[in-house]
Amino acid sequence: MKISKKDALQWFEFFSMLPEDEELMIKQQEIVFATFAQIEEAIDHRNDQLMAEIPSLKSLESRTLFVGNDEKFPRGCKSCLLGTGLSAIRKTNKCNIECKFCYNYGDLDNIPPVGEGMWEIGGTKFYEKDIDLLLSTYKKPTGICYVYLEPFIEIEKYYSIIRRFKAAKIYQHLYTNGILANEENLKALGEAGLDEIRFNLGAANCSDKVIESIRIAKKYIKSVGIETPMTPEFFDGFMKKKQMILDTGLDFINCAELHLNENNIDNYEGENMYIARHGYISPIWSRELTLKFMKMADEEKWDIAVHDCSNQTKFARNLNLSSKEGKWFGASSYVSEFMRTPFEAFLPILRDDSFQFITEEELPAGYKAGEMFF
Repeated sequence: MKISKKDALQWFEFFSMLPEDEELMIKQQEIVFATFAQIEEAIDHRNDQLMAEIPSLKSLESRTLFVGNDEKFPRGCKSCLLGTGLSAIRKTNKCNIECKFCYNYGDLDNIPPVGEGMWEIGGTKFYEKDIDLLLSTYKKPTGICYVYLEPFIEIEKYYSIIRRFKAAKIYQHLYTNGILANEENLKALGEAGLDEIRFNLGAANCSDKVIESIRIAKKYIKSVGIETPMTPEFFDGFMKKKQMILDTGLDFINCAELHLNENNIDNYEGENMYIARHGYISPIWSRELTLKFMKMADEEKWDIAVHDCSNQTKFARNLNLSSKEGKWFGASSYVSEFMRTPFEAFLPILRDDSFQFITEEELPAGYKAGEMFF
């Protein structure tokens, strides 16, 4: 069903007014999915045009796209996309800032603690003394990462567990906004055996202090990069300090396509949105900016890897992890992060005269407004 933009808008205006607990009829669900497909097809067409302008675009075994130095493509991402997945280790339930793109926006004070002296690995609570038991029981993962929320708030607690996994020869990377990083704790992380560190430079608005911490990190940690949701603010901030950032000697930049949940979607009210495979909802400008960013990196021959961590990449990540876990053929944990589809979020793109569907057809009989009774 190649629904027209006009009919899609009419129906979505109706859907957005329905009570939250009202279920859609089957034909109404078909209308919703036809609209999502039309929007996604148009977005894919636009992105394909942008990709065609990047002559040196590369693929990591059909899992994701990147440009630049192959040797600097982050090994943590290879573990996620080709290995046994993103094995997250959680410790710190607090953050020192609040970003509008954060998945915990407005809810940071309600994040449950992991537990005094404990670490959450694979959804299970461990004391550090349990790590030997864990390693003797499970097959070693290809990599682990430290997340949740800002590790540098209590970074001194991380050194000893990093040493344990280093001794087990497991690749380790860590995420940080970098605001609390300094020469002392970055050196300690390197000496403990951290292999890779990723700075969310957008969280700090590309501050000079965090850029300097990236430079310092390269003295002590082998692989250093930036991983930030691609937003207009980050894109503009990076361009103002592009050379300063590249001169740090960093290895990679992961441009994450921003996807939204119930916590942060209101911060992007009025933006043109699309939904990828009925899963993640994103502003359409996020991946467009990433592809423009990658084109610049390619044309200017930046000696780093610039990675398109898109919704497509996240879909591939979840398929890879499910396959490594031995789940049934086609199984994946890639799903929408909304209990109820936020129909109102798609009204701006359906009302935007500059955004057009590629092909349109008249609705079949029984699908037009006033005709749907069963």
